[in-house]
Amino acid sequence: MTDSMKKRLKAIARIFATVILAPEFLSYWLRARLFGRDRALEGSTQTLSLFPGIVGQVFRRAFLTQVLDHCHPDSTVEFGTIFSKAGTRIEENVYIGPRCHIGLAHVERDVLIAAGVHIPSGPLTHGTADPSQRIQDQPGLLQIVRIGAGSWIGSGAVVMADVGRDSVVGAGAVVTKAIPDRVLAAGVPARVIRSREQEPRPEASKQESGDRGQESGVGALSPDS
Repeated sequence: MTDSMKKRLKAIARIFATVILAPEFLSYWLRARLFGRDRALEGSTQTLSLFPGIVGQVFRRAFLTQVLDHCHPDSTVEFGTIFSKAGTRIEENVYIGPRCHIGLAHVERDVLIAAGVHIPSGPLTHGTADPSQRIQDQPGLLQIVRIGAGSWIGSGAVVMADVGRDSVVGAGAVVTKAIPDRVLAAGVPARVIRSREQEPRPEASKQESGDRGQESGVGALSPDS
């Protein structure tokens, strides 16, 4: 099946899903007028997060492309994922895994987000300056968290600051400060482990192994050997 045919099928599926979801769209717009877009979005994505498999992906894609500030039709959002801020932007070819919680974020193209990742709306969503008041009564400061193009966020990470392009955030990491481009970061709090510019390419590694084998009189084994 060609890419153009796949895009046509996705477009047709999205149209059918939009029709099927008409009652949910109506409910969303009514609740948005009464309670605001964010509250309405969270409730609707809780409902739509419960649809499993490809059907769930199609339903969520059809809904989010209409209600978020931007959601590219080639993005994928898996089972159990909830959005809480309508100002979120999701670019082309983004994959968001199951059971994630996405606040105010700009997820750039080709990003991979593994299961159970939390991206709150920055590190100051609740005020804590006055210990004489309840935390829930103190105003917070919402910030857009940018996940740079081509980056990969590992399972269970909490991302409260920007992540650079083509960077990798390790599983379980807690990102409290901005991560630069093309690095591997991990830990609590997350820190840069090394640059990805130094990573050997798989093709280069295979070539080096083959060269070493020939030098030692042992030829490199082919996959069919």
